[in-house]
Amino acid sequence: MSKILIVEDDPVLSKMYAKKFEKDGFDVTSAYDGQEAVDKINGNKFDVVLLDIMLPKLDGFAVLKNIKENSKFKDLPVILSTNLGGGEQDKTKGEQMGAVDYLVKSDFTPSEIVEKVKAHIK
Repeated sequence: MSKILIVEDDPVLSKMYAKKFEKDGFDVTSAYDGQEAVDKINGNKFDVVLLDIMLPKLDGFAVLKNIKENSKFKDLPVILSTNLGGGEQDKTKGEQMGAVDYLVKSDFTPSEIVEKVKAHIK
């Protein structure tokens, strides 16, 4: 069973994604802000992280930087997600920082997001 950390500050979206991933056989852990995400990553082993960019405390880019600078987690696949559609600039920044994908949530159904995540699990 693959373990996913869903980092999403919107509780409705977080619960919806958690239910969808659980239905598809994932072991789901949720975090609601960037600091909580860093703490959970440091205390667990995940196969993939679905990381919102706009978060309280630490934004998604700060969390991604923290993950990729730690040799223990540098190979952990991180998929950035956003509602804002920060465009090519955010996508390029995420890729340069080590994200494996960048999703605008409104462009995908929850099922499509699950499939995109599955494609990045080794």
